Amino acid sequence: MTQNIDSKILQGQHNHRSCVAHALQAAEKICSKNGVRLTAIRKRVLELVCASHKAIGAYELLDLFRQHDPNAKPVTIYRALDFLMEAGLVHKIESLNAFLGCLQAEVQHKSVILICDQCKNAYEIDATPVYESLFALSEGVQFKPQCLTLELHGSCVSCQKT
Repeated sequence: MTQNIDSKILQGQHNHRSCVAHALQAAEKICSKNGVRLTAIRKRVLELVCASHKAIGAYELLDLFRQHDPNAKPVTIYRALDFLMEAGLVHKIESLNAFLGCLQAEVQHKSVILICDQCKNAYEIDATPVYESLFALSEGVQFKPQCLTLELHGSCVSCQKT
């Protein structure tokens, strides 16, 4: 079984290649389990998203992808991102209109994204109890939620030190 990457490690200096390898391994398993293909394009987009822990926009991805395929179009990136989001391999950071690789994709979870406004790194942490509380509150007023995205902006430990 694949082991989750410790979020405390993510906040320090580390080798992003292990994060990419972890994400690709999870992607292979998830796609195989769901009977869908992890095409070369989808795989490359996932690699690019997971190459750092900074949120990355679709057009930034397109620029990076064009180093590999100069004829790539925006629709190529958007289709790949749609697939990766649906598979739970990538999260959309709504406040930045950007994307972050999920390093816990093989485990069912509800997360909050912590976004450092200084260095732009973003971290995903489990927020299941928060979701449960919010859904219970909504049920109390007979509201049926369809979608919930939790994001917190602030300063990471590294930026707080400087």
